[in-house]
Amino acid sequence: MSKYKVVLSKKAIKFLDRIPENLSEKILENIISLEVNPRPFGYKKLIGREGYRIRYGDYRVLYDINDAVFIVDIIEIGNRKNIYK
Repeated sequence: MSKYKVVLSKKAIKFLDRIPENLSEKILENIISLEVNPRPFGYKKLIGREGYRIRYGDYRVLYDINDAVFIVDIIEIGNRKNIYK
């Protein structure tokens, strides 16, 4: 299986910088695992907009997959209360 490249948006990087380091490391581990499998167990296709989501506790990572060039584009990371608004 080909390896995908993960690209984080500025918005996602800013969010990771604002949360506690131990939490951002765990979320980043989940994001890095998308390089090997961009459709892991528990991922969901978003309804009403394009993309997918994975979850880590109360946090969600929204991303898009471009299979043609093997890129996983991390669109946004946030708390489940605010991420879909």
